Formats: sequence, C-alpha cells, structure tokens
Amino acid sequence: MTEVGGIQADQLASYVERIERLEEEKSNLMTDIKEVYGEAKALGYDVKILREIIRLRKIEDHERSEQEQILEVYKRALGMG
Repeated sequence: MTEVGGIQADQLASYVERIERLEEEKSNLMTDIKEVYGEAKALGYDVKILREIIRLRKIEDHERSEQEQILEVYKRALGMG
C-alpha cells in the first residue's frame, strides 16, 4: 500500500470509489422513485398523500399512535378540532 502523510492512499481511494458507486446507485433509485410517483399521479393519486403514507409506514405503530395523540391535543388547543 502507498502511504501519503500517514494515510493509506489505496484504502482511501477504495472508500471514495465505493461511495461514488453508491451515490450513483442512489441517484438512479431516486429517479426510479420519482417515476413511480409520476405514474401514480397520472392515474389520479395524490402524490403528497402517498408521500405521507410512506413516511407513516416507516414509523412503529406505538410511536405513530403517540404522535397522532399529541397532534390531536395540539389541534384542540388551537381550536382546530
């Protein structure tokens, strides 16, 4: 391995290349996701609501329930429901 200033250059280059490949894959995935949202929108689905559903599905049931309860308390405090 080549060492420069106490840094293993080969190892560093390997990490940089791996990150670059992953960033490219991430970009491709984001493009794919955008296309799926576009397809759903073309069929009349509300993309904003779909994004919210995706966000909510990532949250544990008990945590989501707790957030919904707090939201209801805040809404009542503000006279919204």
